[in-house]
Amino acid sequence: MTYFSSLQNDKEKLANRHISSVIKLGHPDANLHAATRAYKRMGWLTDDEDALTLVKLGEEGFKIKVAERILLKYKDQVVLNYCPKCNRLARTPAARQCRHCGHDWH
Repeated sequence: MTYFSSLQNDKEKLANRHISSVIKLGHPDANLHAATRAYKRMGWLTDDEDALTLVKLGEEGFKIKVAERILLKYKDQVVLNYCPKCNRLARTPAARQCRHCGHDWH
């Protein structure tokens, strides 16, 4: 999600922006807060049914579903950087030091 967010479709981007905004606002109550109205006006909160269906999965469920879809559809574009020593996933696609075992492969 962090390093390959450009591979999200439009509904996923909308849902991701909505989730982030809800976290910042707390739980926005329909039209009670001026901030909630402003977020809706700017497109940070949505009423789109498809995006809200993704939001219902919760933040973690949403991220897992999107990550799985991206890995399946764009497996040739996604770089998973594994440590050559312990074979665990590195922190970033460009990392050259393992956060798990400390191995350095610069």
